[in-house]
Amino acid sequence: MTAPRQAATVLLLRDGTAGLEVYLQRRTRGMPFAGGMTAYPGGGVDPRDGDLQIAWAGPPPAHWAQAFGCDERTARELVCAAVRETFEEAGVLLAGSADGTDGVGGVVPDVSGDDWEAQRQALLTRELSLTELLADRGLALRSDLLRPFAHWITPPVEPRRYDTKFFAAALPVGQEARYVTGEADEASWLTPADALGQMSAGTRPMLPPTIHTLGQLEPFADVAAALAGSPPEPLHPISPTFADEPDGRWAVLPDGTRIRMVVPLPS
Repeated sequence: MTAPRQAATVLLLRDGTAGLEVYLQRRTRGMPFAGGMTAYPGGGVDPRDGDLQIAWAGPPPAHWAQAFGCDERTARELVCAAVRETFEEAGVLLAGSADGTDGVGGVVPDVSGDDWEAQRQALLTRELSLTELLADRGLALRSDLLRPFAHWITPPVEPRRYDTKFFAAALPVGQEARYVTGEADEASWLTPADALGQMSAGTRPMLPPTIHTLGQLEPFADVAAALAGSPPEPLHPISPTFADEPDGRWAVLPDGTRIRMVVPLPS
């Protein structure tokens, strides 16, 4: 049985004309994990995500350790991975001055210039760590911009396994999510209902965690309600089992919830 790798993913939210919207990316076909599937920005923990020298503002690692039921080092790595991956894959940086003097509410207002893009690329190639990027800019990671949302563990039957912590965050004022990752061939802001409707129609395949968390978002009218209504802490990890039936394959959650699996259509 393969041990799951620690990973973080972020439900990036904004208020749209039709209500709450979430940023979704369709992973490139041929990717070793979830190719062709629609997912949130995120990825595995990098060893440097645990750097103790990183400038940090907001709830400390102990808070996140309690929320996710892990040790403080792992919690630090997960929060840093969430911030790093959101910048790498969506061009959105959850950082600002610790004293609240930058941008709106102390959050850096714009990270779209050529100099920012060069640093984003350096993060991708691991020439630069998140700690180094923030130090160069005089910024601090803003853990207070994140909320714990869900915890999923890939079932033991799968060859690639992840112990994934899901965070929710509002798109910072002044920043825009950008289609910049090479791991996706499409990116969209969609209401949870629209995304789930496309999934049900077979045009936007998703893995069970994405389907389930979109369903959790669907009742919320706006970003403020979604962030205020994040699940209580600590979160209980969900690891589904699978059932093959005449009408298809289903993921079965510990509480009995059944999610139909939809595979990507051939290109």
